[in-house]
Amino acid sequence: MQTWNPEQYSRHARFVSDLGSPVVDLLNPEEGERILDLGCGDGSLTEQLVSAGCQVVAVDSSPEQVFAARERGLDARIIDATCLEFDQEFDAVFSNAALHWIKDQTSALKNIHRALVPGGRLVAEFGGFGCVASVRKAFTTVLAEHGIDANNFNPWYFPTTEEYTDLLQTCGFNISSICLFPRPTPLPSDLTHWLKIFAQPFLEAIPKKNRNSLLVEVRDFLAPILRTTEGIWVLDYVRLRTTATRPR
Repeated sequence: MQTWNPEQYSRHARFVSDLGSPVVDLLNPEEGERILDLGCGDGSLTEQLVSAGCQVVAVDSSPEQVFAARERGLDARIIDATCLEFDQEFDAVFSNAALHWIKDQTSALKNIHRALVPGGRLVAEFGGFGCVASVRKAFTTVLAEHGIDANNFNPWYFPTTEEYTDLLQTCGFNISSICLFPRPTPLPSDLTHWLKIFAQPFLEAIPKKNRNSLLVEVRDFLAPILRTTEGIWVLDYVRLRTTATRPR
C-alpha cells in the first residue's frame, strides 16, 4: 500500500507540483472550461486551474491528499482513476505525476476517454521508461541480499513512448504529441525522505523493525551515484509527456 502524508509531502516533495507548471502551460486552460484534475494531490496545481477561471473537479485515491485539497476550498473527491464514472463531462483531463502509480492503465485511459466531451483533450506528464532507474536497481540489489525479489514490490509503471502510444490509440485517443525526456531532479532534503514518501512498497517488503537499516543500505548504495560533491541528491527522473484528444 502507498499512503500519503500531506505535511511530509509538502515539506520534502513540493518540487513535484512546482515542476508541473509547464504541464499547466501545455494544457493552456481557458476561462469557463470544465477540467478534471486526475491525481490532484494536495491541490497545488488545481488552484492554478481554478485561478485561470476553470471549473475544476479534482480527484485522488488518497483520502489524506483529498482532505488537504479540500482545505484549499477545492472540489476534491476520493476517486481512483480506474473507478471514474464521469460521462462526457469535461473539456480536458489534466494529470501531473500520477499515472505512473496506476497498473491498470487500460481501465484508467478508457475512463478518461469516456469522461471527455468529443474533441476534449488529455494533457498528462508522469514517469516514463528509465525513471529513477538507479533507485530501482538499488532496491533490487539490496533486497536480493535479503532473499526478496524487488519486482514483486515495484509500485510504478514507466512506459516507453511506443508502449504508451499503443495504449492511447487502443483506448480511442488521437495523439497530438508524446515525448520522453530526462529531468534530473535535485531533492530539497536527504534521499531518505524521498524514499519514505515514494518507495513505501519496497520498504514494506521487510519487517518494520528492519526498515531503517534497509534505508541505510539503499542510501549507501546510491550515494556514489546520486549525491553531488556538494551533498545534494539529484534523482534520475525521466518524464513522459503527452497530449491526446477524444475524436469528435
